[in-house]
Amino acid sequence: MNTLLEVGKLLAYHVPEVRQAYGPSDVILYALGVGAGLADFDELPFVYESGLRALPTMAIVLGSPGFWATDPETGIDPASVLHGEQSVRLHRPLDVQGELVGRTTIGAVSDKGAGRPALIQINRELTNVQSGEAIATLEEIWVLQGAGGFGGANRPMGLSSPEPPQRPADGSLLLPTAINQALLYRLSGDYNPLHVDPRAAAKAGFARPILHGLATAGVVGRALVRVCCANNPMRVSALRFRFTAPVWPGDAILTETWASADGCYMFRASVPARDLVVAIGEIECDRFETRTDIESMDKVAT
Repeated sequence: MNTLLEVGKLLAYHVPEVRQAYGPSDVILYALGVGAGLADFDELPFVYESGLRALPTMAIVLGSPGFWATDPETGIDPASVLHGEQSVRLHRPLDVQGELVGRTTIGAVSDKGAGRPALIQINRELTNVQSGEAIATLEEIWVLQGAGGFGGANRPMGLSSPEPPQRPADGSLLLPTAINQALLYRLSGDYNPLHVDPRAAAKAGFARPILHGLATAGVVGRALVRVCCANNPMRVSALRFRFTAPVWPGDAILTETWASADGCYMFRASVPARDLVVAIGEIECDRFETRTDIESMDKVAT
């Protein structure tokens, strides 16, 4: 039976603020969780403390309150939740260590109608604890399966025009994932049982546990860093993902990219073995609000 979203409870809910110190071990664990080291090219800068660089998608797990939908006070059935979209705007490149505070707020809610999903916009600001400097702005959209019909407005949400152009890709990269990829990724803080427990997966309508959408984003993000930003993660200033289908741990993901006139790139990620598009979106390089680290970026080995 579908569980309607209790929108009054949701909008009254306060997502806890999270203060988090992190260091090289966390950076390396995150990189391993999104498949670094599985490819047939050098990714040592992401998994070795000498010359270590943080992947830009790591911002997604920093200062995160975790899977807070499990709290009954949210008015959400946690088994209904799928991650629909994720965006990351970096105000500066991520350091490999620091202490950040994440402040999460609930934004717009959209009712797609009875028997259809409800959508929730969730925002998070990451700031440096010591300096107060803004580090990143994140926005995600949750899709609550079957939770619509509670009488809310059907508001448009998400990427306005994410579809890639109808021409051959300018670049591409195929990356593997491991059978235990979800087991590794969850150690960075996303403990949704959908990704590890066959019973939770079955309740959500899947034959077996699926890879976290944000782990898929990390795998695709690695491909985008290499193809669009000369393998320099410090050049990535923004990423936007729309997840269109689940990835199974062990799938190989093909990321194709198209350059646009404004210096951005659109991308499409697919699982060729299943002829399935799993994500689409955009990446921006070198478009930070402040330019303090641009000179040092050029010195990072490609």
